[in-house]
Amino acid sequence: MTYDLRRLRLHGIIERIPHSHRYQLMSDGLRIALFFSRTYARLLRPKLAQIMREAPPDASFLRTALDRLAPEIDA
Repeated sequence: MTYDLRRLRLHGIIERIPHSHRYQLMSDGLRIALFFSRTYARLLRPKLAQIMREAPPDASFLRTALDRLAPEIDA
């Protein structure tokens, strides 16, 4: 956890509250956190659901492309 907190602090996402073990988000950090959470919710989660093997077969463009790509990678 120390490593992750240090990286976030050095990138200007969080700042340490003096004389405590607490941190707070900086203004840019809040914007960055909102961007990544919204990107995950709107792009990554729906698209990953389309290509997962456990999911029911779907006729999406992404699933079709991945099904064609997988044998080429194996070859």
